[in-house]
Amino acid sequence: MPSMADELKRVPLFSGLSQRQLRQLAKDFHERTVKPGTELVKQGEMSGIDCFVIAEGEAMVKVDGTEVARLGPGDYFGELALVTERVRSASVVSATAMRCHTIQFWNFRKFAKTNPDVTWKLLQHVTDLLVEERERRARASLAAS
Repeated sequence: MPSMADELKRVPLFSGLSQRQLRQLAKDFHERTVKPGTELVKQGEMSGIDCFVIAEGEAMVKVDGTEVARLGPGDYFGELALVTERVRSASVVSATAMRCHTIQFWNFRKFAKTNPDVTWKLLQHVTDLLVEERERRARASLAAS
């Protein structure tokens, strides 16, 4: 079975980290197993304290009860909870049995402050999400015209 550091290296947010950084970050992650049908994140609730990295299994991302995406090994969710205290924009429900790694925001922030390359990748990710949302709204506005 791969080490926690090896599994984190597969995650785009952490892929550029050195082995030393990955081992350091891995110390703050905890493994969690969940059964199918478990709601890990609930839309509309205040941001939680955890970010999840999927090691095994699949999860469904739902917005207003409609599935909008599937996530699998190497994918992550709850990353916005690491930087904001806003309500959750989607629900995430396990589609299969899953093995996840979780990190609490205070541990991630401590790591990010000493590893600005991770902070930069997270900033790029958030910017990508904003651009995608802006484009989605523009398409919806055009379709409504």
